[in-house]
Amino acid sequence: MNLKDMLRTNFDLCIVGSGPAGIIIALEYTRSNPDKQILLIEYGYPGQKSKNTLDDSIQVQNIVNHHNPYECTNKGLGGSSISWGGRCVMYDEVDFIDRPSISGGCTWDINLFNEVKTYIPQTAVYFECGDPIFNLNDIPKFKDKKIAENFKEGIITDSSVERWSMPTRFGQRYEKELANCPNLTLLQGYEARDFAVPDENNYISSLVLRNVIDKRLLEVKAKNFILAAGAQETTRILLRNTQLFNSLDNVPPALGKYYQGHLSGKIASVNFYGNPKKTEYGFLRNLDGTYIRRRFQFASKYLVENDLLNTAIWLDNPLYYNPKHKSGAMSFMYLAMITPILGKKLAPPAIAYALTKGKVKGIHKHVWNIIKDLPESFVKPAAIFYKRYCVKRKLPGVFLFSPKNSYALHFHSEQIPYAENRMELGPDNESLIIHYKLTDTDVNSVIKLHDTLDKWLRACNCGKLQYWFEKDELPDVIKQISKDGIHQSGTTRIADSPTQGVVDRDLKLWGTKNVFVCSSSVFPTSGQANPTFFLGAFAIRLANYLK
Repeated sequence: MNLKDMLRTNFDLCIVGSGPAGIIIALEYTRSNPDKQILLIEYGYPGQKSKNTLDDSIQVQNIVNHHNPYECTNKGLGGSSISWGGRCVMYDEVDFIDRPSISGGCTWDINLFNEVKTYIPQTAVYFECGDPIFNLNDIPKFKDKKIAENFKEGIITDSSVERWSMPTRFGQRYEKELANCPNLTLLQGYEARDFAVPDENNYISSLVLRNVIDKRLLEVKAKNFILAAGAQETTRILLRNTQLFNSLDNVPPALGKYYQGHLSGKIASVNFYGNPKKTEYGFLRNLDGTYIRRRFQFASKYLVENDLLNTAIWLDNPLYYNPKHKSGAMSFMYLAMITPILGKKLAPPAIAYALTKGKVKGIHKHVWNIIKDLPESFVKPAAIFYKRYCVKRKLPGVFLFSPKNSYALHFHSEQIPYAENRMELGPDNESLIIHYKLTDTDVNSVIKLHDTLDKWLRACNCGKLQYWFEKDELPDVIKQISKDGIHQSGTTRIADSPTQGVVDRDLKLWGTKNVFVCSSSVFPTSGQANPTFFLGAFAIRLANYLK
């Protein structure tokens, strides 16, 4: 459709943002409504420069704990999936239960969780992550196996799994399908700017777009609008368009506030007592070829009774940058990752940072590790490279066997909804300022749950934890090593009233009849899971609601 036809068309649905959520909504709605006209708008465009004005105008106030904008988001067809690792994880019951530490910030409920779960099978199809089963006890092949000898499930489980998506680049995967939809128009290189003022019935008739290159304005009309531009840009658009809330007494006070991500890092190792060859340290391969992996998680009842935050802990490699691991393969991969050009091709910036911590140290010791372990120093990385880059369903990551049955523990923990963690517009009403910090509640929960795991493993005669730091050092260490900004949630949260949130349980913007938000920014709590997969279920639910 050319621009002249676009100006004359009153689209049935206009979607802003072509990340996984936007693509899923577009395809789901288009297939069910072949007689409807859909417009999908994307800021990025083919051949775009590495820098853009949106990310350049974001000011992060805490660079210790929050990645810079270029490491958090992507512009172009596929959105955030351009640098997404592919981990598909379910949210848990406890994420929908208010606890004292959450302080009334859990503004969704179990009924909504159960409803959204009905869309998980369809979501798994889009993500191509296999059967939507997230507990190994429900898969006959793995039912009676454990993460290590003598482990028993109780307040801690080892049967929750992460599944791994095959299309980690949604733009590449679904570009042809989008192009083959005769009733769908993809408009790239345009920024969503200004919504029309709501009419007397609170309907929005149009949205003004701005060409990213020549800055020309274009007004498009639609019966329904969906903001699926990621948490940062969706929040910025709403902060700039407060006329959308004219029918309310005030702009929803939660808009831009309660920004959350995850605490993540390593502070300890686990030493298992049993046979190292019986420890399931890496990926499991399902019968359909999909990759899955175990995680330690904590029972919802235990978390609620002890007012602790939802956390997952999984087995991991030692710190790559520290040559004390004495692994030639790890040293080789570390040196490859810190090589300027090669490193950028091997992993997205945030993932590369998680491995290297941005440190260049001990080069000669890493070289010695490589020499000492020849030829395995090259054989293992070569095999991994083939599985990770040269086959259709790629190896999602790298985990190396420990003959000592000792593994680093990687924690991934919930953050409380804290009003001071927020996004707000700068004085120019254009720039976005991000305030973000870790609270003592966040940090203390991580420490307490590590102690819980240690006691449980000892009680099972399965193993024990070995901390890398003194106990009194842990709070400061956790605050130094945790860095997020990738798993953005909370700033446009779901709630049953505009005094508590920004959208209702159908994702409709309070104060309007036809503007919706489909971003992880609607999630009031962050849980232990990265949000991409669960957001896909919300996208399918919204597409079905609109049809």
